[in-house]
Amino acid sequence: MNSQPKPSVPFAAQAVAFDELLASGKIPQDYLTTEYVSQQFVERLVHYVLSVPAGSYTMAQLSHLLEQIDPRAQVFFFKRLKETSPESLKHFAPLYYGFMNEFHSLLFT
Repeated sequence: MNSQPKPSVPFAAQAVAFDELLASGKIPQDYLTTEYVSQQFVERLVHYVLSVPAGSYTMAQLSHLLEQIDPRAQVFFFKRLKETSPESLKHFAPLYYGFMNEFHSLLFT
């Protein structure tokens, strides 16, 4: 038998079950291994939250996921959200202001 390890599938080629991640509230560590992979995860999360019907997830679920990522990736999430769909910030305003309040002292120094 051939016992060679299978090459790992790059993150960009993997399907991400965001509905399951939001429900469980846990991000697999593989999705946060490097800054690049974290940014790709955030990009895909932005597209997911903008494309699913309202009510598919709660702001509390989304907040719980965002709390698990690096603060720079959190800021990147809102930046990409604004760039992708500026009017969507009205919907995400409570979440946005909650996270940006944490960075207030950093943003203005």
